[in-house]
Amino acid sequence: MGSKTLIVVVVGLAILASLSMFRVQETETALKLQLGRVERTDYEPGLHFKLPIIETVIKFDKRVQTLDSEPELYLTNEKKNVVVDSFVKWRVSDPHRFYTSTGGSPMRANERLSVVVQKQLKDEVGKRTLQQVVSGERAEIMDTLRLSAKQASEDLGIEIIDARLRRVDLPERVSQSVYDRMSAERKEVAQRFRSEGEERARQIRAEAEREREVILAGAERDAQTLRGEGDGKSTEIYANAYGRDAEFYSFYRSLNAYRNSFSNASDVLLIDPSSQFFRFFKGDLPRPANR
Repeated sequence: MGSKTLIVVVVGLAILASLSMFRVQETETALKLQLGRVERTDYEPGLHFKLPIIETVIKFDKRVQTLDSEPELYLTNEKKNVVVDSFVKWRVSDPHRFYTSTGGSPMRANERLSVVVQKQLKDEVGKRTLQQVVSGERAEIMDTLRLSAKQASEDLGIEIIDARLRRVDLPERVSQSVYDRMSAERKEVAQRFRSEGEERARQIRAEAEREREVILAGAERDAQTLRGEGDGKSTEIYANAYGRDAEFYSFYRSLNAYRNSFSNASDVLLIDPSSQFFRFFKGDLPRPANR
């Protein structure tokens, strides 16, 4: 056998080997077709063999895929429009069914799944009010959406990982009017709270003022009582002092009267010198009391 023949044989064997081997990655799942008929789908990651020409291998990405639909406009049972933005997470679970139902195309799977999702959202939104869709029953809508998507996924050979509503909102032209109405309602509530607060403040101030008057009246009453008791005690002391030495007490009171009358150098007092007011200036000093 010549060298050229050997080279041809080696090249032929290499080509045959390359056509007979295929590799399945960790992120892939594969099925083998024999003359167009599905022969095998249970391939593990690694190197595998097939018959050239007779058998072909189709690989699918088994990682999680996303159906990210464009926001759609739906009608509530109040005939109000609402914008719903949703998404679905899925992955291939049955390569055989996935191939026979979609031809192995993730795009075709998304299209068929999108029809189911949109129909379910239309039904769910259409039997609820705007308030229920936006907040009240949003969780129930997602639960129903996941259930419907899972039922549809059985025919597509895929597994639904999750289905959620990303955003539920009003159309832009409606949002502003709703915002204005809500703002007006909040302002009305705020004004009512302020009015109630002011009324309560007036009541508190009136009660405080009334309590103040009561306290002051009580304090004045007690002060009058104490002053009366003090005056009585003072009078008693003065009377006792006057009784013990009337002459000295009269002299002491006259000195106080002189001090009060002539407290300022510019004071002028017009009075008869012979009056009793000046009797102590004439040497009429008090005599010591008898002991």
